[in-house]
Amino acid sequence: MHRRAVAYALFLCLLSSALCSCIVRRRLISRRGANPTQTLLVADRTYLTEAVNRQYRAVHDFNATVDMVPAVGSAEKSKITEYKDVRGYILFRKPSSIRMIGLYPVLRSKAFDMASVGNGFKLYIPSKSLFLTGPNDVVQPSPNKVENLRPDHFLDALLPKPIDPATEKVILENLTDEDQAFYILLVIRQAGGQLHLDRSIWFNRLNLRIERQLIFDNAGNILTDARYTEWKLWDNVPFPKHIEIDRPQDEYAAVLDLVKMDINKGVTDDKFVLEQPEGTRLRTIGQPSQGGT
Repeated sequence: MHRRAVAYALFLCLLSSALCSCIVRRRLISRRGANPTQTLLVADRTYLTEAVNRQYRAVHDFNATVDMVPAVGSAEKSKITEYKDVRGYILFRKPSSIRMIGLYPVLRSKAFDMASVGNGFKLYIPSKSLFLTGPNDVVQPSPNKVENLRPDHFLDALLPKPIDPATEKVILENLTDEDQAFYILLVIRQAGGQLHLDRSIWFNRLNLRIERQLIFDNAGNILTDARYTEWKLWDNVPFPKHIEIDRPQDEYAAVLDLVKMDINKGVTDDKFVLEQPEGTRLRTIGQPSQGGT
């Protein structure tokens, strides 16, 4: 019996050695944007919540020049139309004043001009001689996707709102595997006696920068999917140079590449004034159009 036990143990050792040399292999994991030996950073829920709030506090106003690629359509309907080489200008001042101007390629004539101060917006579309006004929320999407543009949507994507611990709860998820390494803050709020996932904010564990933000409606549908890369300092304030914004419910999107960015240098009241040009048709969202569409 003793000889059998020794023989069996020797067999197991030989088998284990064979398995180790023939089957088991070690490999380095190389995630996107990282070398195989780069160490993942560690943070907790409190630190990441403060990182969101700190980023918001750092920006009081900005004046940005961007190269823009707007797109209309949706992946669900398998039809997306992109418009290349659009030059854009974005002006922002806290708490919620924003204006965006888009210029067509080559001739650089105005494609759209929209502004929002508070809860309302104005949108001027020169090609249609149309001037739209109404609330920031899209109550009934227009079949003309350009008419679904809202400056407030871009504001929510460009500068993630701060997290209020008095009204919002935060859950931290660690999504780390062979391909990706993220901390995800799940921001929960209560509405109508029910808990709702309001946002999820994704931090890259290689640098703890915000890389993605998803904004949801009460039914859990994605309203905004924003992605941020190429963070750099503009006037000593970190801000992403490349931003991708997708509004799947409204069927439009935009890719923004910052060309110039002035942060906290002041933006005056007149920059947010958008008056209806003479000879254009006025349409108030939610009311019948005046003079056709």
